[in-house]
Amino acid sequence: MSAAQQPASTPTCPPHRLSASPNTVNRSLTPGRARAVVQNEEYAAFARRIVRAYARRVAAGDIDALTRLAALADETDSVIADAITGLRHEGYSWSEIGARLGVTRQAAQQHWGTRPACGGDAA
Repeated sequence: MSAAQQPASTPTCPPHRLSASPNTVNRSLTPGRARAVVQNEEYAAFARRIVRAYARRVAAGDIDALTRLAALADETDSVIADAITGLRHEGYSWSEIGARLGVTRQAAQQHWGTRPACGGDAA
């Protein structure tokens, strides 16, 4: 095969070499600082659109799906409790949680706080 018949070659890149220099990525200057929340607004808006679209489909005549929609509401309540438990483990106070939910600290703690193990009412 002559040089004229050979296919055009693509430029070759130098072989990849591992860098001998140390990792220069800066760590957070304040390691105790809370992590930045990434795109939660967009994610929540997406979830709201899905739930509303599902409700419209039910409203358009799918009565059998009403049970599943109600189960979705129960699941939502459960995951809110899980999220609040996670926030408490991260160090957020009942006041901070209550303020975000538009309720008092006491109301948030009564609704999502831990229950006595014996199942009895606290006096």
